[in-house]
Amino acid sequence: MASALMPQQYQDCIETCQDCAISCDACAEACLGEQDVMMMVDCIRLDRDCAKMCYMSVTFMASGSQFARQVCELCAKMCDACAEECEKHAAHMDHCRQCAEACRRCAEACRNMMSMAA
Repeated sequence: MASALMPQQYQDCIETCQDCAISCDACAEACLGEQDVMMMVDCIRLDRDCAKMCYMSVTFMASGSQFARQVCELCAKMCDACAEECEKHAAHMDHCRQCAEACRRCAEACRNMMSMAA
């Protein structure tokens, strides 16, 4: 496939997506332990969705899929949404601050990869 990048060219984005997925999983788990879990429902849902999307992006990039660019485009949008939600709690919860930072890095890496793939 001439339009697909080789997996090695995706390496930075793959690593950033993996880190983000781990941060999102950890944040969701930590949110479940918060005193007011109901306040954290949106954060937990976005954490879980974002982690799944990051893992899926990794698999598409690792296989050199012709659809990696489109998957990463959606991943960037989901990371932005997750970061925005986590930032609401970041001042009080370190796990949300760390997750928001990881999501912002991942969104940027996905957008950078998309521009390389274009």
